[in-house]
Amino acid sequence: MLFSKSSEPREYESRRLDALAEPPEVGHELFVGLSALRDTVSSRHHSRDFAFAHARYLRSRVLALGLLFALLSPLWIVVDALVLPSELLWYSLAGRVGLLLGLVVVLLLAYFSCERIRRIRFSAGMLLALPAGFYLFVLVMLPAEQVQNLVGYGFIPFLLVAALSVFPFTLLESLGAGLAMLGLLVYSQVVDGSWLTGRGVESFWLLSSLLIVSMAANHFQLSLLLRLYRQATHDALTGLFNRGALELHLEKVQAWQRDTEGQDSLGSVPCSLLMVDLDHFKRINDSYGHSVGDSVLCQFAELLVRQTRRHDCIARYGGEEFVIILVGSGQARAMEVAERIRYAVEKTEFTGHDDQLIPLTASIGVTRLQQDELPQEALKRADEALYRAKREGRNQVVAAQDHMEA
Repeated sequence: MLFSKSSEPREYESRRLDALAEPPEVGHELFVGLSALRDTVSSRHHSRDFAFAHARYLRSRVLALGLLFALLSPLWIVVDALVLPSELLWYSLAGRVGLLLGLVVVLLLAYFSCERIRRIRFSAGMLLALPAGFYLFVLVMLPAEQVQNLVGYGFIPFLLVAALSVFPFTLLESLGAGLAMLGLLVYSQVVDGSWLTGRGVESFWLLSSLLIVSMAANHFQLSLLLRLYRQATHDALTGLFNRGALELHLEKVQAWQRDTEGQDSLGSVPCSLLMVDLDHFKRINDSYGHSVGDSVLCQFAELLVRQTRRHDCIARYGGEEFVIILVGSGQARAMEVAERIRYAVEKTEFTGHDDQLIPLTASIGVTRLQQDELPQEALKRADEALYRAKREGRNQVVAAQDHMEA
């Protein structure tokens, strides 16, 4: 069959969206089951929502510490004026001016980057890099015999390593910054001649010890932040997102859709919403008890996780109702995924405490998430489609009547 050139972009878009809705990866697991150590070592396994929460927490630290650095840095000019010759004072003054301007830029970048995760992380890195760069600039520009006249400069690597404990950095991030500060300390000792002397070894050992303490503080701080985040945003029974976290996530997905619009010839990436309800779930509680009902809900949550992809979002909306956000899936593909979930529920052998088999079916409503609508409107359409499925006999998938794809 022959296709015209104008159909190629549409075919490419279909293949791309189909690839996003392929069956889920093997070994998919609930976010709340990740080990605390793995989460604090690297941000690789952090969810998108926690990345936003982490960035907001990091931003507050950048603003507070950046303002403190910006206020204290000019005050040290008085000390330099007392201990440095006038012909060398200009090097220190130039470095101070550059440091102050850089801190102002960092503060402005962090202040206007409320939802820009990468910019916030960059501003946090620059907040540590600027004082270190200033110290390196002074060491390079001043003659070696004058370096020993500097007062307080040797404290900069220690101050910056101590500042690591203020930020909820991962262990890898803190280790990288700490190694850079150790390198700066070694270079300063080579310049002033204290390298491999008793005083130099003592300073190196103290800075290394301080780095270990800061990394321990990072681990405990980030672990606590993760635990509080999960308690606030995840359902205690199933480990899925709760209703409040779902609505926030919907807003972030819509913001992401708006950001990606116009970046290529395909326009914005479509997203769909599935509302899933277990049919006659009250009978399970009445017949087997609420503890069995809770067990069935957990088994159902695990089934939903297995049937979706890692970057999709699953939330317990309330009772036996669940909501799934399919990122990158148009309504046609969302109907296929919903049917796959419905079939999987019908064929799965749910069990109670005594391994008794509990038959279960699900009704599903499907709608397209528009980037310029209130999240509650999409949830309402999906809910209406769900109850149409229930009225028409249950154990089926029904698409919302509005916002259908052509």
